[in-house]
Amino acid sequence: MPALMPESDSEDELPPAWEERATSDGFVYYVNHQSKSTQWRHPRTGKMKRVSGELPLGWTRHVEEETGKVIFVEEKTQRKSYTDPRLAFAIEEVPEQVGELRQRFDSGTNALQVLHGRDLNGMVALITGANTGIGFETARSLALHGCSVVFACRDEKATMVAIERIRSEKEAAGQRCSFVSLDLASLRSTKRAAEEVKKRHKHINMLILNAGVFALPHSVTEDGFERTFQVNHLAHFYLTNLLSELYDHTTRIVVVSSESHRMSTLPAGGLSESDLCPPQHKFWSMIAYNNSKLCNVLFAMELAKRWKPRGISVFVLHPGNMVSSALSRNWWFYRFLFGLVRPFTKSLQQAASTTVYCATAYELTGLTALYFNNCYVCDPSGASKNEQLQQSLWELSDKMIQRVMGAEADAK
Repeated sequence: MPALMPESDSEDELPPAWEERATSDGFVYYVNHQSKSTQWRHPRTGKMKRVSGELPLGWTRHVEEETGKVIFVEEKTQRKSYTDPRLAFAIEEVPEQVGELRQRFDSGTNALQVLHGRDLNGMVALITGANTGIGFETARSLALHGCSVVFACRDEKATMVAIERIRSEKEAAGQRCSFVSLDLASLRSTKRAAEEVKKRHKHINMLILNAGVFALPHSVTEDGFERTFQVNHLAHFYLTNLLSELYDHTTRIVVVSSESHRMSTLPAGGLSESDLCPPQHKFWSMIAYNNSKLCNVLFAMELAKRWKPRGISVFVLHPGNMVSSALSRNWWFYRFLFGLVRPFTKSLQQAASTTVYCATAYELTGLTALYFNNCYVCDPSGASKNEQLQQSLWELSDKMIQRVMGAEADAK
């Protein structure tokens, strides 16, 4: 256990007389100049850290002839430092159990802060609904840190405007963004989108199921399903399975749900299609939204079980309460209500932080089937942990898709 230390605003801040160093092969250790001792664990957190074995581009390591001390030189500026530049990107070793996770961020953290110091070059993220709101801030944050982002959206014009916003901020980031047409209210559009993605990419590092609708009046899609259910769950279920061949053990699937899943009215047993797609006389938009958000959590948990042998991590999350975004656009009362509470809720950047954390945090490597709120794991509803309900939703979703798509379905 780490010793008691003077209070600090940051758990990572070293106490007086301590110094952080790294071995040539990337192990971080700590030197106490007062006691003349060294240790492998951080004196405050008790955690071990690692850094990349290679120095950052442009840095070289030298030994001073006069003192024998190791010194680091940035070749371009000839700036010298006794501090190993790799330490700026030190990461804690991956915890073996969920209980070992340490909360590094909270409700006030924004997505760019989560990504501080990260280089995502070479990674590919596909994000549904990335042209507006939380989805846009998620895409923007990842692109600004080097990730190639596929905007899977319905409105091409609005998406190109969103990508141009990123390009105006950073040219290279905008160039890494691309558009794929995806209308989640159409299973055939979902299949075409998946086929297009497979033509362009051999691998997906992050699949972020972000798109959603809220407060829609009762309507039926071209496939014959209630719209809120299909857009928020069924089409995402289909898309995830269609892209299965692009995933490996490094892939993370992140499902954006809501704390509203706790207010679902779905029955614990005997789930039927009429529960998921009620007729108009039994329909209430808020209940439909709550039920679709429970479907998100149920789907994520069942997916995690089925794909655990593949090493794929699946996380589901709540982004924030009543975040001011386009989600409330469908009814004037909700627009008024969301506007009223706007000063007291998260910004879009803050709301995107948990999504970005789930998609990129080193410490989540090897973990799966977790629900997050404010960048930290928490317990979802009891209904969402019902394994019979998880399996029932999966099987029913698959049957609904098979009925519409037939031999075209290709769902695994």
